Amino acid sequence: MVRTTKLRSVAVVAAAGLLLAACSSGGSDTASSGSSGADACEFPTLKVGSLLPQTGDLAFLGPPEFAGVDLAVQEINAAGGVLGSDIVHIVGDSGDTSTNIASQTVDSHIAAGASVIFGAASSGVSLTVIDKITSAGLLQMSPANTSPALTTYADDNLYWRVAPSDAMQGLVLAEQAVKDGFTKAAAIARQDAYGEGLLKAFSKNFAAAGGTVTSEIVYDPTAASFEAEVAEIKAGAPEVVVVITFDEGVKLIQEMIKQGVGPQQVKVYLVDGNLSTTAFADFPAGTMTGVIGTVPSGDADLTAFNAKLDAINPNLVDYTYGAQSYDGIILLALAAEAAGCADGRSLADNLPAVAAGGEKCTTYADCLAILKSGGDVDFDGTTGPLEFNAAGDPKFATIAVNQYSSNTEFAEIGRVTGEVPAS
Repeated sequence: MVRTTKLRSVAVVAAAGLLLAACSSGGSDTASSGSSGADACEFPTLKVGSLLPQTGDLAFLGPPEFAGVDLAVQEINAAGGVLGSDIVHIVGDSGDTSTNIASQTVDSHIAAGASVIFGAASSGVSLTVIDKITSAGLLQMSPANTSPALTTYADDNLYWRVAPSDAMQGLVLAEQAVKDGFTKAAAIARQDAYGEGLLKAFSKNFAAAGGTVTSEIVYDPTAASFEAEVAEIKAGAPEVVVVITFDEGVKLIQEMIKQGVGPQQVKVYLVDGNLSTTAFADFPAGTMTGVIGTVPSGDADLTAFNAKLDAINPNLVDYTYGAQSYDGIILLALAAEAAGCADGRSLADNLPAVAAGGEKCTTYADCLAILKSGGDVDFDGTTGPLEFNAAGDPKFATIAVNQYSSNTEFAEIGRVTGEVPAS
């Protein structure tokens, strides 16, 4: 049975949970047109250049994200498009931080006339291209970036995301460990904005709840061996190990098994970057049984929505961030329609308004009808009510808690919904 709870803090967080606009990346709550008339609009067609992982260490997230984008584009165009024209999706690969693929893709999208870069999945990749995107006046929206570092990044109000800051996932991880009765935890994370941000959030909240963090390890994801790191974990004798990785987590867990601190010896928690139905398929049977994994989700059952993704891509085996990708594209289309133009600045100015404060609607077609009749909309997506804080981050979010029943299967056992705490 799935258990839904309200978010409760195990640490002292700011009551407002919002950052001052002076150090934020988000926009205002008032819709405004970015053009003085049709002739002044440089981007009369919404062209979205995707920057999602077809290759690299998050490639398993690419298929559901692309499926979410394609489903949204399909529904938008079936409803009449945006500003009287079909939305255009220009497909692009993000690669990972070990390559220059993301930068090359962004250059290609800019040359093709995109006003939006949709991605990346990896926070580290986004940080390598965010300046190039925003300095060109384009809006960047990510369906999956979770690093708290992006909340305060100086982006001229042009960076947005529909995945919550890991200030929330770290809190939920800590709460889960406390609820499971653990008092000693080790945490190991890849050396990048994502890994270090989530590591910090977990450790802070676990310690605040009275737990002891026996090890806080940051590793080079390109390392040939994790022998020394795992030895350090073992030396601390933790009751639970939080593993914050991408696909290199397979090699790390193999070393944990070798040294006697694998999932069948010590409780292991995974996170959104490594929660996969395929990565651990070659492990000995039963290795992953009982492993816990957290991931940003929606406040409603996504089974029916995921079936729609299957219709787009029948080969899907993972669905992580598919819903966020869909919601992000719908929001962008509504912002363009509200603004009367699809340039980056107009989109940024109108995103807060189409996400909150107007007439509730849950489909692009219904929202479009309201806008065309002169009304204001409040789009509630597949992930739930969508509202941005002053930093252009989701104000509210849901984190799903999952448990593996085999090396290739996991199911949701709980869901935590609440306001995203301050970093």
